[in-house]
Amino acid sequence: MSPKKPESESSKLDKIIAEALRNRTLRETAYRDRALRLFPHVCARCGLEFTGKRLRELTVHHKDHNHENNPPDGSNWELLCVYCHDKEHGRYSEDESHDEAESWDEEGSGSGYRPFAGLQDLLKDKK
Repeated sequence: MSPKKPESESSKLDKIIAEALRNRTLRETAYRDRALRLFPHVCARCGLEFTGKRLRELTVHHKDHNHENNPPDGSNWELLCVYCHDKEHGRYSEDESHDEAESWDEEGSGSGYRPFAGLQDLLKDKK
């Protein structure tokens, strides 16, 4: 019998990733099945109804964007078609980046260079 070779780091990492993906798929399947039993098969945004094979185009959207928050009553979910779901996440990303930009400006972060600082005073002097 030959000695067992030590498992490589990349092999261990591959196993961890595969297990995490499996667990995520199981979790998503569980809350998707519950959401489809709780709610009518209608997109909460555009109102399209989904039946048969098209039911796979209906997704579960987490209202608070936390995929770990899956209350049994479904209060954090809404069913959205894939198109409205993409729009919602695009809007959320835009809002998030806009908020970050505003806080960046408010904090006074940045180079500090203001090319038009004092322009108003210069224009008043010309009059």
